[in-house]
Amino acid sequence: MNELSIGALNIVSLTVALVVLVIGLVIWFFVNRASSRTNEQIELLEELLDQQKRQNALLRRLCEANEPEVVKEEQPIEIKEDDVEEDDFIRLVAER
Repeated sequence: MNELSIGALNIVSLTVALVVLVIGLVIWFFVNRASSRTNEQIELLEELLDQQKRQNALLRRLCEANEPEVVKEEQPIEIKEDDVEEDDFIRLVAER
């Protein structure tokens, strides 16, 4: 009768080990799958960043090419005290 209980314990322990192994493999599968998807997303984001940097450089070159070469110096405008007071009054009036 002792032999039956020892054999039953071996079968139970083997079954528990197999269940733990299956659960471990399932967890590993989902973690590995999530990791690979994350790596793909990171690669795509890095590619987008590279393309945006190229676009920004191109826009800078286009803006620099379209800038006028001669820059006129503006003379300072003298502001009268009456104008300042009028502007202050206008700011107080609500616009509709």
